[in-house]
Amino acid sequence: MDNQIGDFVFVTYEDAGLTQSKPGYLDEISDFIDSIADDLWPVNKKIHDNPELGYEEYIAHETLTKFMASRPGWRVTPSAYGLATAWVAVFDSGKKGPVVSFNVEMDALDGIGHACGHNLIAAASVAGGLATAEIMKEHSLRGKVVMFGTPAEEGGGGKIKLLKAGAYRDHNVDINLISHPGITKDTALMRTSAYTAFKVEYFGREAHAAASPWLGINALDALVTAYNSISVLRQQTMPGDVIQGNITDGGVRPNVIHAYTAGNFVTRANTQGRVKELKKKVDACFEAGATATGATLKMTPVQSYADHVPNRVLGASYRKYFNALSPPQLIPGNDDLGEIEGRTMASTDQGDISYAMPSLSAGFAIQPGPGGNGPHSPDFAKAAGTRDAFERCLRVGKALAGTAVDVLTQDGLLAEVKKEWRREIKGN
Repeated sequence: MDNQIGDFVFVTYEDAGLTQSKPGYLDEISDFIDSIADDLWPVNKKIHDNPELGYEEYIAHETLTKFMASRPGWRVTPSAYGLATAWVAVFDSGKKGPVVSFNVEMDALDGIGHACGHNLIAAASVAGGLATAEIMKEHSLRGKVVMFGTPAEEGGGGKIKLLKAGAYRDHNVDINLISHPGITKDTALMRTSAYTAFKVEYFGREAHAAASPWLGINALDALVTAYNSISVLRQQTMPGDVIQGNITDGGVRPNVIHAYTAGNFVTRANTQGRVKELKKKVDACFEAGATATGATLKMTPVQSYADHVPNRVLGASYRKYFNALSPPQLIPGNDDLGEIEGRTMASTDQGDISYAMPSLSAGFAIQPGPGGNGPHSPDFAKAAGTRDAFERCLRVGKALAGTAVDVLTQDGLLAEVKKEWRREIKGN
């Protein structure tokens, strides 16, 4: 009932009629994932405690494929599409309908383990995919669920290789779902940065640095000139532009004019188009280093990721389920605010997926480690291995499954999702 205090009347949420009934299938999804949590925990833990670099995720591959093969109704293909650690698992109703898919990441970071929480990404996607299949089976739904074990997200572009190999096309995938942990707010609308990575090399000529330096061509001077030029360029870059780099080869010894230097560099921006513009400016800095010193410049592309384009229709479905699961913080219903909170300068090959099909990449918060650091830190690697983080990723798996089930069951929703996707991609 209403409570009056002085001149104020306080109305409860329930009295105002603002409570919402639980989304359909939520209880079934939640109960199912709870029932497999103790089976999935050792899978998650084994991946976390045995970190492997991109395209070397042999333990994760074996653990996940064995687990999926043990689930009734799933057809599992290990080492799929010519990639030793990629895999595909399919649950097919046998009746034509929408095809929903989940990406399962596995790789870790060199020296700091699962500091990006890919073990949690894997667990959330597997939980979501299994729950979706269970609802399909119990309610005789049409369609198909596909899980893709996607190696080497950390700079190796495993999803891009699977796209080019036709993995998603072969299964006629309609939508793709994934998630990512962090220490920021939960979000249904994650936008990431586009990026391009490249290697830079300068070739000069040795000479004695004290006796006859004029006979040499200093490749280190070329790289230092370029590096300083980039520092000057940053003053006039746009918000969202990021230029990063490290020197891998800085010369042999101080009394020799350096004949060879090299480094790895990355440019990031909000969109692929802006990355191309920024890259031209950065290229000019490296060309300036060559011009100033006479060194020969060689630039080699390494990897590029597209920005991730969120889908507001899928996001609305995910938000509905996630908020009904009593999270520590609700995801706001305002999509514009949601995209602001979901913006990150990080990059992922899920961005390339979002240009090929409608994609949902949900962000979820876990408790940070002792130092409070986020992804790509030893602190976060510890946090990603806790039972609390695992329980949080299961909540995400439930909301992912709910989103998939909505697409499978609601007439016209898939068409709306694809219409929104075409609009967003055209706008980019």
